[in-house]
Amino acid sequence: VLLKAVGINPVVVHGGGPQIGAMLKRLGVESQFVNGLRVTDAETAKIAEMVLAGSINKDIVGWIGQAGGRAVGISGKDAGLVLAEKVGLRDPDPLQGIERHVDLGFVGEPIAVDRRILDTLSHAGIIPVVAPVGVGADGTTYNINADTMAGAIAAAMGASRFFLLTDVAGVLDKQGELLTSLDPVAVEQLRADGTITGGMIPKIETCVAAVQSGVDAAVILDGRIPHAMLLEIFTRQGAGTLVSAKAAR
Repeated sequence: VLLKAVGINPVVVHGGGPQIGAMLKRLGVESQFVNGLRVTDAETAKIAEMVLAGSINKDIVGWIGQAGGRAVGISGKDAGLVLAEKVGLRDPDPLQGIERHVDLGFVGEPIAVDRRILDTLSHAGIIPVVAPVGVGADGTTYNINADTMAGAIAAAMGASRFFLLTDVAGVLDKQGELLTSLDPVAVEQLRADGTITGGMIPKIETCVAAVQSGVDAAVILDGRIPHAMLLEIFTRQGAGTLVSAKAAR
């Protein structure tokens, strides 16, 4: 809300992994993950859309309203915002020297973003709140990793900053210390030596892709820290891990 008040036009893209997991558990549906991505069958896809575009999205819209802002909740399906296609994933097995093809089900990735609905809302003084659900050319609904979708939208909007809020301080080294800045080459080295693993993989990949697509810099930071984004924007030391072409703050 403060960012909007000072002339910055934020677009909020949210996830909901824990909430989806809780709902699946409540309904007796087990989850499987590959490289940080949830394997999504038809039943899981419907549940995920219900949670993401329903309760979570509207809760965030309500919180923004309570803070004095104006927000509208949408998903990537609305107004053709995000065109998606099925994710094809290869899972390497270094011990056997092979790659396995993994079918993630109704999991997609953005292939095109039509920013017009976001521009319309932003120009009207409204903060768009986007649920990470997209639609294929044939009308199939896809669950999209929220970080991946946020990065694609940031690139399409020509954003000066892409903020990826998570529940850790940023990218940590093997001693648990925060790495304050990285470039794409350093990211690849950290992936190769096993420093970056699990759910951080799609996050850092998204940051690199956003930077390589024209976003000035991407920042992974701990959203649990009060005013974390303001600390990143308005202080010299920042508040997380900055990813840019030159890896310097």
